[in-house]
Order: sequence, then structure tokens, then C-alpha cells
Amino acid sequence: MKIAAAQLTCIPADVTANAAHATALAARARNEGAELVVFPELTLTGYELEALTADPSLWMSGADDPRLDGLRSAGTAVAVNVALRTPHPLPAIATLVYDADGAHLTTYAKQHLYQHEQGAFTPGTTDGRFELGGIRFSLGVCFDNHFPDLPARGAADGCRVHLAGSLYGTGGGITERATVYPAMAKEHGLYVVLANHVGPAGPWTGCGGAAVWAPDGTLLAEADAHTQTVTTADVPAA
Repeated sequence: MKIAAAQLTCIPADVTANAAHATALAARARNEGAELVVFPELTLTGYELEALTADPSLWMSGADDPRLDGLRSAGTAVAVNVALRTPHPLPAIATLVYDADGAHLTTYAKQHLYQHEQGAFTPGTTDGRFELGGIRFSLGVCFDNHFPDLPARGAADGCRVHLAGSLYGTGGGITERATVYPAMAKEHGLYVVLANHVGPAGPWTGCGGAAVWAPDGTLLAEADAHTQTVTTADVPAA
């Protein structure tokens, strides 16, 4: 299976524009033969916590929110991270996964909220799993991936690939991105797919470098530090 990791510059708090941009990248990934494309953290709004706190209309109402229709009909499976309405007063930072026909496969809510996220979002309490094309996948969102027990549980549950929609910025984020993910791949024997922001992203500047690593930590594919694009790699079923 060919899997694509996307990187893009989000327009702050503009769900319509960001959904259209993500849909175009998904179509590009499909045209390059990808059967699944992974997007970065808070793809549809950008990492705009003040706006998300002030305006609940920016939250997705659920997996069938019509603002996701374009992505659901892109012709390839997608894993897109959004602010998602919950039964609680605060939304979750959640990854919604759809197959190539637009059917909802799973939802995973970020469990490990980072610093200021703790006052703006509700943490998830369960792991995310799904199967596609005979491959089992686990999910993590940015800071989640700094907790080894999360991918370890996925590997123990038969997952072959770990998907990480994230935001890493220039400066220290470059070092974290380059060390956390290949180490995770090697430690847990997983293919690891990282989607990231590039350019302005809330209080940070995304460092790009969306990438795929093999289970031995080898880098299989990597985007540059400035282009809005997708990068792809082949993952065998076994």
C-alpha cells in the first residue's frame, strides 16, 4: 500500500478554505497512487487555539459534518485531524479516518494534551485502531507520540503502521521530529507516518518534513521544509 503524508500551511480559522486545500492534496496523493493520506494536527482550522476557544462553529459536529464532504469524496482514504464536538463543554483534538468510499472507519481523540491545550480541549480516553487493505493501523496526535506506551499498545495489538498528525515548529521542533519518530519506528517495529504543518501555524512556524520511516528507523520518504505537498512511501501488507 502506498501511503502519503501531507504538509500544508493552514489559513487561520478558515474551515472552508482549509478543507478545499486538504481535498486538493488528497487528490494529488490519489493521483500519485496513494491509498491513504494523513494530514497534520488541526488541519481544518490551523493551530488557532484562541479562535477555537471563542468560536464553537469551528468545531466539527461529528464524522458526518458536511464540511468534510470534499475530503470524504477525494477517492482515497484520509486521516484528518480536527476540533471535534464532544458530550463535554470542550472539543477534542480528534483524527477522523475515512476509507476511499467515504465511509467512517474510526475516530481517535488526542489523549496527551500539550500545556495550554489542557484548558481548551477534552482529552481522549481510548486508543484508535483501524484496518485498511489488510494492514492494521494505530493513531497518535503530536504530543501523544512522546509517550512510548501508545505505539507499544498498537504494536501489541497487531498494528503495522502508526499514523501521526502533528505540529512541529522550527527550532526545537526540528530536533524532536528527527529523533522521536525514527526511534519510535525502531523500538516498536512499526512503519511511522508523520504529517506536519509548514509555514505559519498559530504561535509557531511549522518545519515541514512530513515523512515515512521503516520499522528499522530508516527514512523512506521526506518532504522539504517549505513546500505544501504530499510525500509517499510503499508499505507492504506483511
